[in-house]
Amino acid sequence: MLDKVELKWLKSFEAVFLHLSFKLASEQLALPTSNVSRHVALLEQQLNVRLFERTTRKMRPTEAGKKLFYSTSSLLESLQGALQETSLQSHQVSGHLKIITPDLPFMGEVIASFVVQNPLIELSCDTQLETREGVVDGFDIVMSFNRGNIADSGWVAKEIVRWPSCVVAAPKLLARYSKPKTLQALSLLPCITSLTVMQGSPWRFKDNYLLKVQSSFKVNSGNMARAAAIQGLGFAILPYHACEKAIEQGQLIDIKLDREPEDLVLNAFYSGRKYPLPKVKSFLGHLKKHLN
Repeated sequence: MLDKVELKWLKSFEAVFLHLSFKLASEQLALPTSNVSRHVALLEQQLNVRLFERTTRKMRPTEAGKKLFYSTSSLLESLQGALQETSLQSHQVSGHLKIITPDLPFMGEVIASFVVQNPLIELSCDTQLETREGVVDGFDIVMSFNRGNIADSGWVAKEIVRWPSCVVAAPKLLARYSKPKTLQALSLLPCITSLTVMQGSPWRFKDNYLLKVQSSFKVNSGNMARAAAIQGLGFAILPYHACEKAIEQGQLIDIKLDREPEDLVLNAFYSGRKYPLPKVKSFLGHLKKHLN
């Protein structure tokens, strides 16, 4: 039976099953709609079973169609992954890699060493803490900080590193204000927030809880926020590793509240579906290896 069924028939069937539309399936596969329709018809003819019930208004899979999809989708994905891995191993990474990233201390070494290991790579890198819509067009990878849930987009998100966070304050600030024990109490006190990054003043805590805080000091810089917190300008939410030394030296105090702050996560966003371009996959693997 297998030698009588073409792979492109199964790919067309899978796309139609996922979209329940020949038109949308054809757009995904970059094929004419007539080709996709013909592939499904040939598959139905070969299997001697109808895979979809079609009406003028809608389409839905038959029981046979459902059974075929759930039986073959994982096999097709495994095959695609095997082909992709083989392609990565058999070709040296090359091409123009375009990246947007915050200007992080470790990123320079990561990028430089990646190009040394892959001399056929041409690299362009723009350092931005916050990327605006429209700016990312044409870039392969966009590195961005996030807390909590990530908004839906046409990009695939891959977590690179996660930093547990804490709320801190200087002793001189706590001499003027009582130490808060709840988020409600914290919301009434002066806080240091980002200006625009991660939506600015709302602070994110575990379980996707948002807290609107008061702020007259807004900066898109963790270093500036830490310095301001040490000077007693407000409460700050910072990654532990960024304020651990200041806590040990007594410059900052870790404030325990009724909810824990959400972790700060560095994500890499790339366009595409399940399988990134070889240059993208290779760079992300190199980055993860460096951080581990």
